[in-house]
Amino acid sequence: MPEIRVAIAGVGNCTSALVQGVKYYKNVTGKVKVPGLMHTNFGGYHVRDIKFVTAFEANKDKIGKDLRDAIFTEPNSCTRFTKVPKLGVKVLPGPVLDGVAPHMKEVFKCYNEGEVEQINTSDALREAKADMLINFLPVGSHKATRYYAQAAIDAGCAFINCIPEFIASDHTWGKKFEEKFLPVAGDDIKSQLGATILHRNLVRLCVDRGVKVKETYQLNLGGNTDFLNMTVEERLKTKRISKTKAVTSMIPHKVPTRIGPSDYVPFLADKKICYIFIKGHKFGNLPVTITTKLEVEDSPNSAGVVVDTIRAVKLALDRKIGGPLTSISSYAFKHPPIQVPDDIAKQYVEDFIVEKRKR
Repeated sequence: MPEIRVAIAGVGNCTSALVQGVKYYKNVTGKVKVPGLMHTNFGGYHVRDIKFVTAFEANKDKIGKDLRDAIFTEPNSCTRFTKVPKLGVKVLPGPVLDGVAPHMKEVFKCYNEGEVEQINTSDALREAKADMLINFLPVGSHKATRYYAQAAIDAGCAFINCIPEFIASDHTWGKKFEEKFLPVAGDDIKSQLGATILHRNLVRLCVDRGVKVKETYQLNLGGNTDFLNMTVEERLKTKRISKTKAVTSMIPHKVPTRIGPSDYVPFLADKKICYIFIKGHKFGNLPVTITTKLEVEDSPNSAGVVVDTIRAVKLALDRKIGGPLTSISSYAFKHPPIQVPDDIAKQYVEDFIVEKRKR
């Protein structure tokens, strides 16, 4: 199969996990189920077919470095789970816009005006012959996300939006990609086994078993820069919407709900701890309470989902499908254009792989 040429905006922990993962699974062969991968073979594409061709960043300590070195540059704290060779991909300066919050400028070692030579992002994508651009910017990057989405369109690239800024789920943006015959997937990546996917399935289980959910919350703690960035509530507006709708869409009635990051704990580094609470009434209107704790390495938890999304987008490019991809978006993202239960979304993806479903 041809290689999948991937560009990335934001060389943080999620990028580190993804780049490491592509190396880690490089020698996977055949259709054998491999621990850690949801699909070893995705429509003929394997993890080893992914090739990183360019990357954009606002951290002056990462700009100019080989991508291999940049993913291990502070403040990145993603666990090193494999050795990565030099990639021959130099990290380029990306525009700051609102991608770096005021309280994060020092932590992210953001460059100042005049410190780096600005580039044309669309030209860089064209020169790299990128098939798609992945958005891994910090939560709250409203203007910066739209800048990169437009740059992808101008360069003739597909777009994967891994953060809670609404592009694939926004009709206007979806139409822009459709008119250019470019696929877009998003918004806000789910983890492989994370807080949202677990919470969704617990409330769905309650509903399916006749338990009426009365109230629920999800509290998240972490020590990476994502959690530090989200200590400012203004950066969290769309994140809370995305995570809340992902869960409440599984419940057929309104429920008092509180979901979202609750604290930054520096010594946790890239570890994330989640507490889920569900209170409901069962047979005889008697109470039932569920409390759950989930502990994971945060950034690698989404990398396997992104690996599937990359290959789904490549299939869409091969088939000349433009606009929002509803199957992989429903399966892999918290705020997709169409919200369906996870078992149905999984079947959508399986049907898309064998071309039984157009998108």
